[in-house]
Amino acid sequence: MRVLLLVLCLFIPEMLISRTIVVAPAGKITSLKNAVALAKDGDTIIVKAGKYNSFNTLINKQLTILGQGYPVLDAGFKEECLTITAHHVKVDGFIVKNSKTGAMRDYAGIRLHHTAYVTISNNKLLHNFFGIYVSDSRNIQILNNECKGSAIQMESGNGIHLWKSNHITIKNNYVTGHRDGIYFEFVKASLIHHNLSEKNFRYGLHFMFSDDDVYQYNTFKNNGSGVAVMYSKRIKMTNNVFKENWGSSIYGLLLKDISYSQISNNNFIRNTTGVYMEACEEISISKNNFNNNGWAIRVLANCINSKFIANNFIANSFDVSTNGTLNLNHFEHNYWDKYEGYDLNKNGIGDIPYRPISLYAQIMEQIPQSVMLMRSFIINLMDKVERSIPSVTPESVKDVQPKMKPWKNL
Repeated sequence: MRVLLLVLCLFIPEMLISRTIVVAPAGKITSLKNAVALAKDGDTIIVKAGKYNSFNTLINKQLTILGQGYPVLDAGFKEECLTITAHHVKVDGFIVKNSKTGAMRDYAGIRLHHTAYVTISNNKLLHNFFGIYVSDSRNIQILNNECKGSAIQMESGNGIHLWKSNHITIKNNYVTGHRDGIYFEFVKASLIHHNLSEKNFRYGLHFMFSDDDVYQYNTFKNNGSGVAVMYSKRIKMTNNVFKENWGSSIYGLLLKDISYSQISNNNFIRNTTGVYMEACEEISISKNNFNNNGWAIRVLANCINSKFIANNFIANSFDVSTNGTLNLNHFEHNYWDKYEGYDLNKNGIGDIPYRPISLYAQIMEQIPQSVMLMRSFIINLMDKVERSIPSVTPESVKDVQPKMKPWKNL
């Protein structure tokens, strides 16, 4: 038996025995590229603190690559830093910086292509054109990274960019100074949560043609616009904060051609427009707080069968506006701070319907220059008359059971 075991041990392939390879500025191995060339599947590479040139270092083996003391991988604005094409790779604890910029190619700090089961975690990506770029991949985890762009619009791609991928988790990342903080195109069944995306030039988060995704517990603050979700289905948007996205044609959340989606328990605070909806169908908007926005909701006439239920509308200049006379959406049990009705039976529900679209909101839709008349006496008088005897505002836009007090714990 002992002889048999000895013979079997002699024939164990060397590739099944994992090794640890150390990279250090003054060591035997002084570059990550050389370490990868020496490594075999299953090995671990430990990179000691220091600065290393990394001109498109290719990770084409199943490796765990760990930085100690945040070693710097610097592309010197000549190429990408890292390209990962193997499955089962982990890259953790690096500063990845200075990828090349270009109009013909999307250079990235870390690129993943045609991979699966890869983890990118605890890295700092600085001054890269694109931060983390994932294409044609699945089962990827992007965790606890910082992506800081150049803060120059023409030299900034997206912070975390995904194309044609599925089952991606993006968690606890900080993204700033990029074109779009996080970008999804043809990305399915993925989760974005607990990220902070702020001060990006265009969107904090941008969806295109991506179905069955969830984003929750994120903060989108002071971006060109907060979030855009376009041409997608079955998206869940819950427990996020959309804050201080100000400017002409700027939105906390822009929805275009999406359907069968859920927007709940979010906070829309101090945005030019909280939610803008165009060509949307079967959207559930419930238990959200709309506070101190210019427009809380702008829902165009081509939106149908959406429900606005149990939301709080507080201190917004305009609660709801639309560009048509026919509304095919439903409002119920919302709290409106501008409601002046009464509750004789003390059941917490107003006894008369509330019409959230004011005459002035309709005028603003047609004549934006009329903003100079905001809060004037004549405008307030016109709105009160219109609410008493509706003639211009859409008759069908009304909350027949408005709440008398705000919803709590939203």
